[in-house]
Parts: sequence; structure tokens; C-alpha cells
Amino acid sequence: MPIPEDVTGDEIDKDVRQELLSLPKTLAEDVAKNLVMVAKLLDEDPEKAYGYSRVALRLASRVAAVREAAGFAAYAVGKYSEALAEFRAARRMTGSVELWPVMADCERGLGRPEKAMAMAGEPEVQKLDKAGQVEMRLVAAGARRDMGQADAAVVTLQSPELASSAVHPWTARLRYAYADALLAVGREDEAREWFAKALEADQGGTTDASDRLAELDGVEFTDALDEADELDEAADEGARDDEGPAKD
Repeated sequence: MPIPEDVTGDEIDKDVRQELLSLPKTLAEDVAKNLVMVAKLLDEDPEKAYGYSRVALRLASRVAAVREAAGFAAYAVGKYSEALAEFRAARRMTGSVELWPVMADCERGLGRPEKAMAMAGEPEVQKLDKAGQVEMRLVAAGARRDMGQADAAVVTLQSPELASSAVHPWTARLRYAYADALLAVGREDEAREWFAKALEADQGGTTDASDRLAELDGVEFTDALDEADELDEAADEGARDDEGPAKD
């Protein structure tokens, strides 16, 4: 796949660059460029990101960072079995538990929420940092909902992190998930309160909390372009009416 000229490979994280030192210089550069493309495209064009990840995988399948990138690219396009295999491979290479929550979410994607719940109770969770533990809680709550246990999902999300007024990178998503879980069990007033709290913490626009709030408040958004088209049509019709009937 083509690599833009402005991508040099130097953009990658220093830890990944360190991993690539085990490869011949030219090969390391090619792998680095493909990993950069995966990172650049993962959100905006996951299919292309997946393509670049496959190239990197063919070039350096024994590098943990490559397996991890391939896992996230597969995850982004819904190839959960493939993603899980790559995450497991990366974990075997590094011994890290960092990927445990996303591995559990792959189990959900494969229709195995019970497996995801089992993973939420494993000792690996205690080895995660705070962000990882919050992520695991989100996955576990999702698994509860997958199994039709909506009330249990609400309880799963109740935690010191949820109650804290401090704002962290994961705060908005945690509050949003809690609001959504409350709404699922009919606790609309509380859901509105937590969507508002999610919006307050969502400095990067990672959720659609504002839209959810608007829905609860009965606000309807209309497309400005559609309104303009309607006005133009109305004006054209008015002009035709002013012309009067056609004369022989």
C-alpha cells in the first residue's frame, strides 16, 4: 500500500522504535511507516488502517508492537476473532496485562459475554492501572447488558471513580456509560443528570452526550442545508404562482 511522502516512520512512539531495532534498518523503516499509517487512519478510515496493519504484520510478525497494532486495526473493523488472536500474541511476547480489557471486549464481540465477565474476575484485572480497571468495568457492564442484566450493569458501573469529581481521560466515557445504563432501566431523570455530567467532562468530544441530552429534553435538530433547500423550493413555487396560468 502507498505511503505518503511526508510519513517518515520517525513519528512512532519511542518504545515502538526501540522494539524495531531488532530488525534490519530498511525493514524497520518500512514497518515503522506502516505503523504510522495505522495510527493515523484508525479512527477516520479503519479499513485502510487494517490494510496497512496487514502489511506491517507480513513484514514483522515477531514484533509485539506490530501484533498489537494489527489487533487494534482488526478490532476497529469488527474482526474480533482475528483481533483477539493478535492481542493474545502480543501479550505472550510482552507479558503485559494492558490488553486484558480489549481482549474481554473481543469476547463480547464474538457473542461470548459470559467469557468477558469471567475475565473481569481474573487476577489480571488487579494488575491494571486505574485507566485499565475503568476500561474493564465498562466492558463488564456491557457484558451484563448483553446478557439481559440491565440492572446489574448499573451496579457494575457504580464505583469510586464514578463518584469522584476529578476529571480523567476516561471520566466522560464512564459517566456516559452509567447514564446510558440508567436510561436502559427507565431511570430517565438520573440518566439526564449523568449525561450532563458526562458532557461536562467531555473536553475532547469523545461522546455524543449533548445529543443524548437534547433527545431527553425533546429538542429536535434540523439540517441547515435541508432547511435552505425547502426555502428555495417554496420560493420557486411562489414564483410560479405569481406568473399565473400559461396563455395560449
